[in-house]
Amino acid sequence: MQESKGIGSHTIKLTILASPINAATNQTGASIFSEKELTLDDYSGLFITPRIEAENFRHRFSRSDYKSDWHMAGDPTLIIIRSGTLRVGLRSGEQRDFSAGDMFVAQDYLQPEEDFDDQVHGHNAQVAGNEPIEALHIKLSARYDID
Repeated sequence: MQESKGIGSHTIKLTILASPINAATNQTGASIFSEKELTLDDYSGLFITPRIEAENFRHRFSRSDYKSDWHMAGDPTLIIIRSGTLRVGLRSGEQRDFSAGDMFVAQDYLQPEEDFDDQVHGHNAQVAGNEPIEALHIKLSARYDID
């Protein structure tokens, strides 16, 4: 998440890990990274987004040797990295590193009755470097629309 630097500009950019749906086939495509700009409302100098509903949260710890298989997030989850660096990889070969202070929403998922295709779907994740990951996972009540 990054704050826009322009004077009078009060937005935050949030990275979204999502899975686009093909409108013609209703099938899930490969996971992608997308950027969402959130507007901040001014409350006498306190700039804040409108309320975003959440269901629960969990604390996460992953050892420095953690590496996942390909998977989907399923439920939309805001992940806030507290320490360490998490590298998220896509089928396209694109990777992004998220370090202490970074956050993103993981919300790639399959359509009902759709089977996971190990050649198409999902993302993987691993700890980058020698420092373990500490993170906060916040399950959101709704997915973000992606462009």
